[in-house]
Amino acid sequence: MIQVLVIDDDEKICLFFSKLLARMGYQCHKAHTLEQARSLFFSHACDLVLLDLELPDGNGLDLLPEFTASDTAPEIIIITGTGDARGARLAFKYGAWDYIQKPFLLDDVSLSINRAIQYHREKQHTRTTVPLVRTGIIGESSALQQCLESVATAAATDASVLITGETGTGKELFARAIHENSKRRSFPFVPVDCGALPDTLVESTLFGHEKGAFTGAGKKQEGLILQAENGTLMLDEVGDLPLNAQKSLLRSLQERCIRPVGGGREITVNIRLIAATNLDLDQMVEERTFRKDLLYRIRAMEIHLPRLRDRENDIEEIIIKKLHELTRRYHMDSKAVSDELINTLSAHPWPGNVRELINVLEYLLASAGHDPTLFPKHLPPEYRVSNLAFGPSKEGPTTPFFFDGSDPEKELPPLNEFRRQLEKEYLKALLLRCESDRYQACRISGISQSRLYDLLKKHGLSGFSSS
Repeated sequence: MIQVLVIDDDEKICLFFSKLLARMGYQCHKAHTLEQARSLFFSHACDLVLLDLELPDGNGLDLLPEFTASDTAPEIIIITGTGDARGARLAFKYGAWDYIQKPFLLDDVSLSINRAIQYHREKQHTRTTVPLVRTGIIGESSALQQCLESVATAAATDASVLITGETGTGKELFARAIHENSKRRSFPFVPVDCGALPDTLVESTLFGHEKGAFTGAGKKQEGLILQAENGTLMLDEVGDLPLNAQKSLLRSLQERCIRPVGGGREITVNIRLIAATNLDLDQMVEERTFRKDLLYRIRAMEIHLPRLRDRENDIEEIIIKKLHELTRRYHMDSKAVSDELINTLSAHPWPGNVRELINVLEYLLASAGHDPTLFPKHLPPEYRVSNLAFGPSKEGPTTPFFFDGSDPEKELPPLNEFRRQLEKEYLKALLLRCESDRYQACRISGISQSRLYDLLKKHGLSGFSSS
């Protein structure tokens, strides 16, 4: 029998749904708080969740990532009387099936429930267990597993994919995983670092050029797009492409052909495009530094990679496996890893993500020399200091400067310094108020998680839990 979990603090709403679901032939379970919902969800496999947002002990949106990342991955319908557009966007981002506002019509909610159940049944019946090739991608955290599910979905199509995430999160590894699991796997995978291309040579590098097309073009050159024929072209840091190159690329993607610089005819091409960036392309569109039509073209699907600090216990697995790889590469004896080292590295915020961690591991091996076991003493000094809990300085806590004009003798700081101090104090208060819960912090501050982490990094603050 189909199992449905209703999460709402209004007993009348729960009673209504229990009767409706019984008439539809479904088993209903009821919860009135986040705590009760978690307990019921993880003790009873559910096919569908009807979720209110305003609960006595928190926001129902906090449950979405947990539920959608579970093994059962039920469909989730948000039913709320206090929703807004921002809440709906977050709900759909985390995989909600529908978003219904109270008061609702019986026919509307019944249709949504039936459609969700029908979809869930079809999904369960068609689910296959084809192993995913994930060369170089280490970890089993729920955040990483969601990305790997998106990789599998993307690999089954030829749609363009945009991979976003901070520097060092492994965007090229995920692009390669999409290629290696696709029907194009036997053809070339051609990565291009757009940020490393000189503005004057972008088009000739991508599209190729004829002999004599410009000064220095001593011979005909095949472009990188043509080199990826029948395979996958990865445009890394696509936000660094100049506008004139963006226009040419858009035309090539639309027409599926290229014209080499100085060439007189067009060449048909068959490629799959994967783009990657750590920039906010939507913001760049607003600033007119990135073409909106090109963004639509490259973002048929989007995969956002999590920060290393959001990947629960993946750090330890990465450390062990990467150290094994590095010792083999450098023909070194295997090293034992102390618990103290694991704890120290796990506590670091890793602004440079996996790339930064690997660089530190290389330093570790060089620093340890012939020592058989790796300890925190082998780390660079800044990584050891960053985990120490120092008390307040003698000068006392920093407080923002407020100037009301009553004391003309009081020094007025520069505006930028005032803004910096005020911003930092706000973030400190936010961390305390939210008890380091990042979801609650985003709701209170009204900013995205990526923007919040950027501000914390800017001011040298950290402390979010992984929950």
